[in-house]
Amino acid sequence: MTFYTPPPRDPKAAPVRINLLSDTQTRPTPAMREAIARTEVGDEQIGDDPTVNLLCERVADLLGKEAAVFMPSGTMCNVAATLSWCRPGDEILAHVSAHIIAREGGAHAALGGFQITPLPGDDGQFSPETFRAALHPRSRYQPPQTVVSVEQTANIGGGTIWKKAALDEVASIAKANGLVTHMDGARLLNACVATGISARDMAAGWDSAWIDFSKGLGAPVGGAIAGSRDFIDNVWRWKQRLGGSMRQAGICAAACVYALDHHVDRLADDHTNARALARGLSQIHGIEVQQPETNLVFFKPEGAGVSGDKMIAELRKRGVLLAMMDGRIRACTHLDVTAAMIEEMVGFVREIVRGT
Repeated sequence: MTFYTPPPRDPKAAPVRINLLSDTQTRPTPAMREAIARTEVGDEQIGDDPTVNLLCERVADLLGKEAAVFMPSGTMCNVAATLSWCRPGDEILAHVSAHIIAREGGAHAALGGFQITPLPGDDGQFSPETFRAALHPRSRYQPPQTVVSVEQTANIGGGTIWKKAALDEVASIAKANGLVTHMDGARLLNACVATGISARDMAAGWDSAWIDFSKGLGAPVGGAIAGSRDFIDNVWRWKQRLGGSMRQAGICAAACVYALDHHVDRLADDHTNARALARGLSQIHGIEVQQPETNLVFFKPEGAGVSGDKMIAELRKRGVLLAMMDGRIRACTHLDVTAAMIEEMVGFVREIVRGT
């Protein structure tokens, strides 16, 4: 299964005017840049950066955990978590399309010697029944099953939201069978804004959880992972080993604090734009669209006589940037995408289809 195909790099291509490649493409707003410039900093590695400390306190409280640590990336959050929870030879269970399987370069196997068992399921989610069926009795002949991981929202599944009841049931099964629960919350706050469920409630029952600041929240870099104090102590050790400890990291953390204060509620605008994009594409004969739950829109143009690769190339000529993911085109709305851009994008697709 091919999960991601980056767009071709063409130095002669038109300037990008509508960037739907990912919410990682966001640029810091002028107000965020001002917050960065004003922030007080110190040495993060020795716990002396007040802005980093503030951010960690905010995230721990947001997710209902004892402590948190600021990390350079969401991938490092996932990797440091599994390195903290597991020993070499342990087994992790996750959906077949999960980020820890598809997008982290085999880090969990390379660095920890862990195996990840892929669980099937529609829309990037496995059911509690599928999870239960994958469990096996403790035996010296089989690897210890140590962690179950979920991705909220499920990226390759279409930005779908794990229902709270399903999260609670998976966590309950895991606890009954001695497994640790880990939540990849790269777009957790998208799920919270869409459902009205707080991040604390969404992460309840999950031993570790993290949020990403460099996606819809619009910060230039960073994520923060939360859990018990003992767990965070272990994560800090792995952060040090992985080269993730920083110095005056308050420069980065200030953007994240600003994002928590100003960019959470506005995620609803991205969801509105995603629904508008899906609605417009659905009205073009032959375009197959997965209806979005958050800010990701997956569609296939083959029914309209245009291959996915050709559609991406033609849109790129018009200044629109997207990519193929899991055999479909993914469009990602974010704070740098306006309603007018969505309308223009739909018009371009209609024009390309008519020209075939």
